[in-house]
Amino acid sequence: MGSSDGKDLSGKEVVRFFENRFGTHEGLLSEVMGPASGKSVDDADLYFEYTTAQTLSLEEGLVKKGGRHVSQGVGARILSGERTGYAMTEEIRPEALKEIVRTARAISAEQGGTGAISLSASHPPMHSLYPVSDEDLDVPVPVKKDLLLEADRVARETDSRVRQVMVSVYTEMKHIMVVRKDGLIAADRLPLIRVNVTVIAEENGQRQTGSFGYGGRIPFESVRGERLRHAAREAARQAIVNLSARPCPTGTMPVVLGPGWPGILLHEAIGHGLEGDFNRKGTSAFAGRIGERVASPLCTIVDDGTLADRRGSLNVDDEGTPTQRTVLIEKGILKGYLQDRLNARLMGVAPTGNGRRESYAHVPMPRMTNTIMLSGESDPDEIVRSIRKGLYAVNFGGGQVDITSGKFVFSTSEAYWVEDGRIQYPVRGATLIGNGPDVLTHVTMVGSDLSLDPGVGTCGKDGQSVPVGVGLPTIRIEELTVGGTA
Repeated sequence: MGSSDGKDLSGKEVVRFFENRFGTHEGLLSEVMGPASGKSVDDADLYFEYTTAQTLSLEEGLVKKGGRHVSQGVGARILSGERTGYAMTEEIRPEALKEIVRTARAISAEQGGTGAISLSASHPPMHSLYPVSDEDLDVPVPVKKDLLLEADRVARETDSRVRQVMVSVYTEMKHIMVVRKDGLIAADRLPLIRVNVTVIAEENGQRQTGSFGYGGRIPFESVRGERLRHAAREAARQAIVNLSARPCPTGTMPVVLGPGWPGILLHEAIGHGLEGDFNRKGTSAFAGRIGERVASPLCTIVDDGTLADRRGSLNVDDEGTPTQRTVLIEKGILKGYLQDRLNARLMGVAPTGNGRRESYAHVPMPRMTNTIMLSGESDPDEIVRSIRKGLYAVNFGGGQVDITSGKFVFSTSEAYWVEDGRIQYPVRGATLIGNGPDVLTHVTMVGSDLSLDPGVGTCGKDGQSVPVGVGLPTIRIEELTVGGTA
């Protein structure tokens, strides 16, 4: 695996990065992991991380904030049965590493080994999903400033009612290395970039907001040019549309979700309920339902961590397992769950490459990567024309879901009222209220226009945030409760 300029961006190169910077040679790692080799230890790992991040933001036509952040550390995890011992340190040196392993062992197991473990001489093959070097992201501040100023200019030129523009760019390069009890060493470097544009428009004393963000595991050059100008125009367009929005009618009605980012409803309402920990513990509404019909036959849903350049993609997960395409629901039938190593072992199944953590200070858990409903055969325009009276939701803001009951509430940021198959006017204040395990059973049309989100998703779970992606074609949900202002 390598970049177009010949630089070595492979897992082996990242292993050498940690060894050169911190002295983490295989002999030391083998010795440090020795206490994790006892009979009462079912699994164990060390997770090394070194991250550099930069931010720059503009407001009122001026670049006002900028920052650079560097973090490093190691987490040691030892598993015995269902018990997890976890300890971490910011100091990557031999004594600190040995101490956190001893601490994790004391928490999780009655006894551990005293020798050393045999580490793999060859590192496992990985995907090559995002060959981006440090130089591809770490560009000079004046170049980033020019990007912010161009977005500000384009947004203001879009419409005279634009009053305020806020733009930010965030870049991150994370190096990780996982050393496991079974001898595996896996490593990766994870580039990440995100651009956000927010616009406030005003007319007749009324102000409305529009926003658009994009990014992924891509070089800085990929967020410039037309993609930047499109984001600025789109944020301005949304703000202008919302100026003419009317209060949203309420009640139970057909709802059409547009393609792309509206897949966040799928992520929250369905995806979390299919994570292994909730199902092992029986707290998910989908627990024990493998092989049952849980959705319309039109619905096939996958979680795919192997999509090139995507924000939610990973070469290996945070436990060293290569990511994969996991079919969750196939033609309405529940096929499986998302698994990390702990829950896979306890449930007697294979890990799916979905063990994820926010940082070295957090334990891994089953998490989504890119969660997608596959395309159907319906024409997207025909789906909208099929509505006699209902809602067409194009973009979403925030939302929340109760995993146990499956109940969810989502607020729309751009939506339209439809009558007799025609879009009548934009609405504001629309919320979608429903039940995750139930909503997919009411999908009656699935469009042929699958689209992925532009690269902005962040998922929260148990206090941890990780980057994710979503994808959705246009779909019709036969009935859903819409709240708003009558």
